[in-house]
Amino acid sequence: MNPPITLTFLGGAGTVTGSKHLLTVGTRKVLVDAGMFQGEKKWRELNWAEFPVNPRELDAVVLTHAHMDHCGYLPALVSRGFAGPVWCTEATARLAEIVLMDAGHLQEREARYAAEGGYSKHDTPLPLYTVADVERTLPLLRAVPCDTDLDLGEELVLRLTRAGHILGSASVTLRHGDVSVLVSGDLGRHDHPLLESRDVPPGAGYVLIESTYGDREHPDPQGRPHEILADVIRRTIGRGGSVLVPAFAVDRTPVVLKALAQLRREGRIPDVPIFVNSPMAVAALAVYRDAARTGGLRSDLQLDEFMDLPNLREVSDAEESKRLNRPEQPCIIVSSSGMATGGRVLHHLEHLLPNPRNAVVFTGYQGVGTRGRTLLDGATEMKFRGRFVPVKAEVVQDSEFSVHADGSDLIDWLASLSPPPRTVFCVHGEAGSAAGLAARITRELGLTAVVPRYREVVTLAPLTGLPATSPVAPPAGTPSPPPSTSAGATTAVPPPERPGDRLPASARRGSGDQVRVILATALGQVPFLPTERQTAVTVALRRAIALAGGEPGPLREAVNEALYAAAEAVDTPGGQSIVALLAHVPKLLAG
Repeated sequence: MNPPITLTFLGGAGTVTGSKHLLTVGTRKVLVDAGMFQGEKKWRELNWAEFPVNPRELDAVVLTHAHMDHCGYLPALVSRGFAGPVWCTEATARLAEIVLMDAGHLQEREARYAAEGGYSKHDTPLPLYTVADVERTLPLLRAVPCDTDLDLGEELVLRLTRAGHILGSASVTLRHGDVSVLVSGDLGRHDHPLLESRDVPPGAGYVLIESTYGDREHPDPQGRPHEILADVIRRTIGRGGSVLVPAFAVDRTPVVLKALAQLRREGRIPDVPIFVNSPMAVAALAVYRDAARTGGLRSDLQLDEFMDLPNLREVSDAEESKRLNRPEQPCIIVSSSGMATGGRVLHHLEHLLPNPRNAVVFTGYQGVGTRGRTLLDGATEMKFRGRFVPVKAEVVQDSEFSVHADGSDLIDWLASLSPPPRTVFCVHGEAGSAAGLAARITRELGLTAVVPRYREVVTLAPLTGLPATSPVAPPAGTPSPPPSTSAGATTAVPPPERPGDRLPASARRGSGDQVRVILATALGQVPFLPTERQTAVTVALRRAIALAGGEPGPLREAVNEALYAAAEAVDTPGGQSIVALLAHVPKLLAG
């Protein structure tokens, strides 16, 4: 007898954030995406609520990509007992390490600021999860290639297909016999400025399709590309102000840099300093540089044209970041996060918004309840760290940057699936957008399309005509979740490892380029060191990055110098992270 198979919508249903979709096959439970809720308070509060399923009962998690609204809740699951494998592409695994470590630091820092500033309603503000939780999460990441059928056991098969949204993004197909479900994840446009185009996944009986832009089309440029951005930069610099560009560290920052470089070459914007002020973005840029050699980027893309601009500065030092709150000269600052929900961009907004000479340019979708949406809707004041500041700076949006598929892109992707699905669920979109896409799918494709509710459960049935699969065994060393006892309880979760007890997941995957990634990741943790230790560690790490790929002797010397400097602050989160990362470089150099 075939086991009952159900699908439960635990996030990304009725909202554009917090994507989590649970597939249950008999007693097995696989979660597709583990996104953090952002935006409106009613959704954010769900991050703190008891998870609807005991995390210890999850057999596995599959990630579509490394954005926070798809992977940011993962350490919270681990802190509550999840210990199974997390399947994803190689690039998603590398980027998720950077994103999650940064998120852990931000969680701890925001809790500390709330306690010091007294603006939390809790007597002792706590982070949703800690850096230690992230360090327990990273070893669970398991990279698998696209277009390969992975045997998860008991006839359950996983397949990833390139989605073209950000580096490493993939659509997820899970199949048990003739029952299959396809989760689109975030889909890219037909022509991404950096990435290879998306591929067509195999057809499935049930399809979950994102609907971020489901009820609209991306506007064609009016005149020359990115003229909105060029015009606001010219005007702002002309009046002696600076331009702040909130941008997601992963993917959006390099896309913005590419556009700025093009505007500079064409003489459409003045030659002023450009600062990338996001430790996470600096580390992510290193992964994109690696992808230029290993695959995933467009063959006609020349990274040097925009990543090595003469006046481009990657800011890691916390003191330099603070100085950008009051720039010495007009400049362009690119900082995360893209919806202004956290990160260094909040400090820049706090200081730059009150000055009418400055401008803020948003480059992507702004979710309901985020600071970005509030500013675009015309807010006249905004609250930071418990106090209000006036909004006098110019606020605009350049919609040409979006790398989300629009309504026509989504229809084209659905139409390419063979066989066509029995039911389409429109997820990861605001109510109007999801409903608009569902109506269009029914009207133009003749398919049954619905907008699921949060925590709604549907039963899945077989579909004939599905393509054949050729499952292969998963990589060796895959972790297994703790076994259940007869009473329904689970065995105890192993105690947290010390940071130095294991190799980072990226290093375990064996690429010689991982030394550079480890160094870049360590550099991103420098702002969390005490101020007096930051300069010495930064100088040594930058020297090590410059030496990476050359003779091992000088590189080992620079790494040791940074290691010893960070060890002076090993009792801090930044010191712990850097020491844990750098301790593995000599092992990699030794082969």
